[in-house]
Amino acid sequence: MSDLKPQLPRTGGRILVDALQINGVDTVYCVPGESYLPVLDALHDTTSIRTYVARHEGAASNMADAYGKLTGRPGICFVTRGPGATHASVGVHTARQDSTPMILFIGQVDTGFAEREAFQEVDYRQMFGGLAKWVTEIQDLTRIPEVLARAFSVATSGRPGPVVVALPEDVLFASGVAQDAPPSRTAQSAPTASDMDAFRALLAQARRPLMVIGGTGWDPQACADLQAFALANDIPVAAAFRRQDLFDNCAPNYVGQIGLGISPKLAQCVREADLVIAVGTRLSEVTSGGYTLVQSPVPEQTLVHVHADANELGRVYQATLPINSGMRNFAQALAALPALDVQWQSWTRTAREAYMAHSTARVPDIVPNGVDLSQVVAHLSEVLPADSIISNGAGNYTVWVHRFYRYRQSATELAPTSGAMGYGLPAAIAAKLQHPEREVVCFAGDGCFMMYPQELATAMQYGAAMIVIVVNNGMLGTIRMHQEREYPGRVSGTDLRNPDFVALARSFGAYGETVERSEDFPAAFARARAAGVAAVLELRTDPLQITPTARLER
Repeated sequence: MSDLKPQLPRTGGRILVDALQINGVDTVYCVPGESYLPVLDALHDTTSIRTYVARHEGAASNMADAYGKLTGRPGICFVTRGPGATHASVGVHTARQDSTPMILFIGQVDTGFAEREAFQEVDYRQMFGGLAKWVTEIQDLTRIPEVLARAFSVATSGRPGPVVVALPEDVLFASGVAQDAPPSRTAQSAPTASDMDAFRALLAQARRPLMVIGGTGWDPQACADLQAFALANDIPVAAAFRRQDLFDNCAPNYVGQIGLGISPKLAQCVREADLVIAVGTRLSEVTSGGYTLVQSPVPEQTLVHVHADANELGRVYQATLPINSGMRNFAQALAALPALDVQWQSWTRTAREAYMAHSTARVPDIVPNGVDLSQVVAHLSEVLPADSIISNGAGNYTVWVHRFYRYRQSATELAPTSGAMGYGLPAAIAAKLQHPEREVVCFAGDGCFMMYPQELATAMQYGAAMIVIVVNNGMLGTIRMHQEREYPGRVSGTDLRNPDFVALARSFGAYGETVERSEDFPAAFARARAAGVAAVLELRTDPLQITPTARLER
């Protein structure tokens, strides 16, 4: 029997904001547009929802993605129609590939003008049909609560992801009576007793097991339960691409990340494993090494594949044992299993020793001209608290971060598995606004940073005192690396002429400083921490040092 109270007439915008409140929304990221003015007006009277205005819709959608990664709840983004929606599509793509819960609301043309190519009109079902989990347009004010309840459910169920909801202008401005819906609740699948019996039998037969963890749907308890099981059974654990924060990197059985910049010894470990336990991860192209480390459709290793979405099981890999389960329920079931009399202690120790050797920064044989990024990342790993949040976008500079930073706590790595440039700065702002008590550091290449440098204005407006480390080598490093391999000596389109990053930062009121030597970084970082405002540290790095282990000849 429903206990929902009868409703008085409200605008569509008010009904929508009330539905957001019912579903526990506390933060909205947006770039305002006249197409959804009634929503902005309703937010004006709402003290429970923080509204953050970004300077670009792409940044706003990236902020929403970061929120979804940090909280496990849908990040909420509002943009206007046409250009606003197309700009925001980058965040939708990232949320899709990263399995991040998100809801993008788009102001839409008046329903009376639809299908006439009205001002900034776009068919969002067609535009986002291949990117989002669900795309819809609300045509009836009375159905707003129903549609929002479904949007929250779709965004968080199975494999989480983005939902796009178009909001015609006349529906938002209209007034009427709509019955509120209760908050959406998401069901989570769980392993059966026979699943766990079969899993334990396969593990007991193994001699070289390897657990690979990734995906989303984790919370601190799930991470703790999985870590307790792995430690009790001395199983080596590797993280999928850009999921290194799911397992304490300082634990004695953590063996590294399987992604770009993977250790050759870890790659060999994956190949030699006789049992791969893939938990949460899809084992996508990057994590699987282009489907070579774990071959598709039938891996050489015995494969246990655990995923929250049944549609992902059997999609690429035919696992020996597929288990449809959410992360919390599977980790809880793992923690309840009695420990085995294991036979693989030396296998685990060898893999751990290889990780420690690979991830420990050393003075290189050829000292780079400028700042050695490995020393910078190692210093941050030593001095930052365990709950510090590290964000980055895309580029070769991230290989240093993934290799030398040791994550110790869940929800501390914000990095796009989609490989989207520009992600790091908006994500860092969202993280600092969500957790002002925690330290937030963003890594960005010079090309990556220039995707959304204007968001320093957003950081200053809302007091997000994160630190941005701009790795300046005067080029698009990843593309140059591939260019030199395919067309050596024929540089085309990859050189960058950059602004004065320090002057740019200071023009926003942020702290700015340039670092040209590795030994000067600790003091500069300390000054940035003490600044009390958003800070930019420009690192002048050697353009020839294209990766931690590879140098260009020219």
